Amino acid sequence: MDVQVEIADEATTELVEAFARLLPQLSSSAEPLDGAALDRVLACDANTVLVARGDGAVVGTLTLVLFPAPAGLRGRIEDVVVDSAARGHGIACLLMEEAVRVAQEAGARTVDLTSRPDRAAANRLYERLGFQQRESTVYRLPVRT
Repeated sequence: MDVQVEIADEATTELVEAFARLLPQLSSSAEPLDGAALDRVLACDANTVLVARGDGAVVGTLTLVLFPAPAGLRGRIEDVVVDSAARGHGIACLLMEEAVRVAQEAGARTVDLTSRPDRAAANRLYERLGFQQRESTVYRLPVRT
């Protein structure tokens, strides 16, 4: 499969439909994105939404968030998902490599991500790409019910 990674800059119907197909494969609790919601994600200056296209269709996505902190510019990778029908073709690797390249180009000091322990293949990929597991505890406070 020939795969190209690009930066999404417009909430086209195709992209809204792709997120409708991909997000449930990532999270059962993620709310569907309509065009307006996807526009807000794309319009946020901190976000770079990467899209992988294989054989003309959107087969994966990743969001890189870059934010200035007192200790320097930081990057965070969020919502990495590759369509289940397209897995095993190196698509997540291409998305990750492009996200790291964009972060480096922007001057980020670090790029972080989180991954559930049961996502063994994803965790192996992150380690192969040089990500190191940190001794840290992640806390979450739901602020919306």
